[in-house]
Amino acid sequence: MTVSDIAADFALDTAAAEAAYRRRRRYETWRRRLLPAAGISATLIVWAALVYVLNVPPFIAPSPLLVVTTLYAKLGVLMANLAPTAIEAVSGFLLGNFAAIALATVFVHKKTVEEAFFPIVVVINTIPVVAKAPILVLLLGNGMEPKIAIAALICFFPTLVNMVRGLESVNPQAMELMRVLSASRGEVFFKLRLHNSLPYLFSALKISASTSVIGAIVGEWIGSTYGIGALIIQAMYNFDSAMLYATVIVGSVFSVVFFLAISFAERFLVRWQVPATH
Repeated sequence: MTVSDIAADFALDTAAAEAAYRRRRRYETWRRRLLPAAGISATLIVWAALVYVLNVPPFIAPSPLLVVTTLYAKLGVLMANLAPTAIEAVSGFLLGNFAAIALATVFVHKKTVEEAFFPIVVVINTIPVVAKAPILVLLLGNGMEPKIAIAALICFFPTLVNMVRGLESVNPQAMELMRVLSASRGEVFFKLRLHNSLPYLFSALKISASTSVIGAIVGEWIGSTYGIGALIIQAMYNFDSAMLYATVIVGSVFSVVFFLAISFAERFLVRWQVPATH
C-alpha cells in the first residue's frame, strides 16, 4: 500500500467520523427539543381527557382549551398585572443577590464576622415566607417595597451559601502561587477567588431567578390590588378557575424566561466550565 493510499484511507475515515459526529449532534439537538414538547403534549392530553371523562365542572378544573381561550381573551389584563410582579421580582433578585455577594465577601475575609452573624442569617431563613410578608408590609407599607424585600430575602440565603463556598474553595497551590508573586488581597480576590466562585454563584442565581418570582407573588397576596399574586387571589375568590390557571401559567412562563436569561449569561461568562451531559 502506497503513502497516497494510506492518506486517502485516512481522509475517508476522518470524513466518516465527522459525518457520524454531526449526525449525533443533530440527533441530540432534536432529542432535547422534541422530548419536552412530547411531555407537554402528553400532559395536556391527559388533562383534557380527565376533565372530559370525569365531567369535571369548569369552576373546579377547566379544560386546556378553556384556559387557552382565557389567556387570549384576558391577555391585556394578564400583561398589565405581570408588569409590577416582574419589576418586584427583578428588583428583589438584584438587591438580594448583591447583598449576599457583599456579605459573603466579608465572611470570607473576616471569619469572626461569619461566626457571629451566620447563625442569625440561618434563623431568618427558617422563618416561613408567609410569616415574613405581614411583618414587612407593616414595616414598609403596602406598595412595591415589601414585595421587593420578600423577593430579596428569598434570593439572599442560597446565594450567600454558594458564594461563600465558591470563594473559599480555591486551589491551595494557586493561592500559594499568588502569595509567592506578592499579590495583593484585591488581586487574590478578583483574579482567583471571584473567578473560582462564578460556577457556584450562577448555580445560586438560577435558583434565585425562580424563587424571586415566587417571593413577589407571595408578597402580593398580603393586601395588594395589583400583580400576578393579587390576580390569583381574585380569581380564586371568584371561582374563576380558567383565569386562575391562566394567571399561574403567565407567572410560570415569566419565571422560566428569567431562568433562561441567567443560564444564557452563565454560558457567556463561565466559558471554561465543561457543559453538563446527561
